[in-house]
Amino acid sequence: MATLPIDLLPRAALSTLRALAARLRYGRPRSLNVIAMESYQDYIRYRERYQNRILARNTLELSLLDGRDHFSIGGFCYPCGKVTDFVVDYRYGTESAGVRIPNWRESLSCECGLNNRLRASIQLFDRCCAPRKTDRIYITEQTTPMYRWLVGRYTQVTGSEYLGDRIPSGAVSNDGVRNESLTHLTFPAAYFDQIISFDVLEHIPDIAKALRECYRCLKPGGNLLLSVPFVASAEHTLVRAIVGEDGVVEHLHTPEYHGDPLSSDGCLCFYHFGWDLLDQLRAVGFTRAQVLVYWSRELGYLGGDQLQLLAAK
Repeated sequence: MATLPIDLLPRAALSTLRALAARLRYGRPRSLNVIAMESYQDYIRYRERYQNRILARNTLELSLLDGRDHFSIGGFCYPCGKVTDFVVDYRYGTESAGVRIPNWRESLSCECGLNNRLRASIQLFDRCCAPRKTDRIYITEQTTPMYRWLVGRYTQVTGSEYLGDRIPSGAVSNDGVRNESLTHLTFPAAYFDQIISFDVLEHIPDIAKALRECYRCLKPGGNLLLSVPFVASAEHTLVRAIVGEDGVVEHLHTPEYHGDPLSSDGCLCFYHFGWDLLDQLRAVGFTRAQVLVYWSRELGYLGGDQLQLLAAK
């Protein structure tokens, strides 16, 4: 029987073959290897010890690149519990030596609507926070697939968005969105078992106040899981902008805006965080503050060392 070269097969057939290959390879993915670090010095020692492994990962990621604007990589989606194709594109990507590099962290999206960062957040939440179905959970977003996923799994999930002075804090808009400011939460003290906040802190000028509010609203033994723009090579946080006593924003670096699900204007980024964020968490009272470092080809957590933060009250 004659066979076609694989690059001449119809795209639908190629997709089927790749999905079959992914099932054979990733049907039983390895558990996620997470390394918890408590300081910049821990990270330096880790980089020195695993430099060959880190280099191999970088080489592998380069080998996965595709010249097309959109391509897919087979793997296992933890939230879905199944083998799938993660879609990659070059939005928010970079270029190095003439090679386009995707923003892996914000790409590798599953058909469930969750990208690399959010799928990993769910897995880290399950593994490191061990939430019960009836835990009171607060997530600092409400109009996202992540919020909807949590609501479908846990019975006491509260979400919110920052709506400013359009409605009072703690009130719910006509379309069902609760208004909360992370620096002035309306919840009682020691109310939540878990608080999770993904890529929000960098948009808040008064970080210490936001962290104190999270600490106040957590029960003793509760967990705070965070993702933020984190520069692993930086011992200290880069302050990009500040707000003066007159309420005017002063830009210390070129203004940087991130996507806002409620506005096309975007959100101003005040910080690129460094390892001193752990010190700020400890300063407000958290008894444990760690950076969680992870990476997985099988689970689609690419982009070099991936990092999130975990603090316990």
